[in-house]
Amino acid sequence: MRIYYKPIGVIHTPFTKPEGMPIQAAGATGSLGRVELLPEFAEGLKDLDGFSHIILLYHFHRCAQVRLTVTPFLDSRPRGLFATRAPSRPNAIGLSVVELLAVNRNTLDVANVDVLDTTPLLDIKPYVPQFDCWDAKRVGWLEGVEERTGEWRADSRFTR
Repeated sequence: MRIYYKPIGVIHTPFTKPEGMPIQAAGATGSLGRVELLPEFAEGLKDLDGFSHIILLYHFHRCAQVRLTVTPFLDSRPRGLFATRAPSRPNAIGLSVVELLAVNRNTLDVANVDVLDTTPLLDIKPYVPQFDCWDAKRVGWLEGVEERTGEWRADSRFTR
């Protein structure tokens, strides 16, 4: 089976290269961005302005290759890809929760964005704490390092 996705827009951010950008939204506090939808999708933004946060689904367009074992940014040991948020995935789909500041026609102003500039946007969903926030009992290999996420910055290990 083949599945094809058509980008619905593009994400604009201050991060023009992977090196030095935040690795998660927790480390992107204050980073401003703009999400520009193709005009034919603007009608779909109706009522989105009632949400404080949104989920952006996007394509990791600068990912070098698929690797099932990776050394993630917060660790020095190789880990199974699906136990990480590394971008070198079989389906190069990224996910970020960002703060929605404004909706203007087919453009969204967002904050706390951890996405590379000109990233193709696949979808937008409202963030709803009652649906999306769970009290995690375990965080696997991230136990003890998750609080460092905000300090960590990307390097070139996953890019082409």
